[in-house]
Amino acid sequence: MNNPAQTAAAAQPTMDIREGLYRVVSTTLHFSTSERVELQGITDEVVAFVEQTPVRHGIVQISSLHTTTGIFLNEIEGALLSDMTSALEQIVPSRVYYKHNDSLHSTCARKNADAHLRAMILGHSITIPVEDGQLRLGTWQRILLAEFDGPNARKVHLQVMGI
Repeated sequence: MNNPAQTAAAAQPTMDIREGLYRVVSTTLHFSTSERVELQGITDEVVAFVEQTPVRHGIVQISSLHTTTGIFLNEIEGALLSDMTSALEQIVPSRVYYKHNDSLHSTCARKNADAHLRAMILGHSITIPVEDGQLRLGTWQRILLAEFDGPNARKVHLQVMGI
């Protein structure tokens, strides 16, 4: 049986403490989508921005500036992307009744309730650690912009914070 004192000691995280001037650097990236539902990899654009900032250690906050798009982490592989869009269609079907799409209940002419609901499920932002000026991503992790009401022009805000 494990000694509780040894278990607690082993669970203690290591800390990398660095001193310096705290910085915040922001930008807004622009993307175009061509389909009603589209999953677009944006990792390269985020990496390029983070690398040009003076922040070596901190975080990057990646936020969609739209209510019908999502931001998330996953693997980018053709069959998996197709499975993701199919799963979202099963969870939030596009061809069912929504009050938001009904002129008796809403002033929205776009009939995009499914887009709002899918974005709500995925979320509109993620935060990723920055170490030595690089994103700290897992082996297969990539950043994706999920379009649910395209085609459209989309904006994604980046804010890199740290030292």
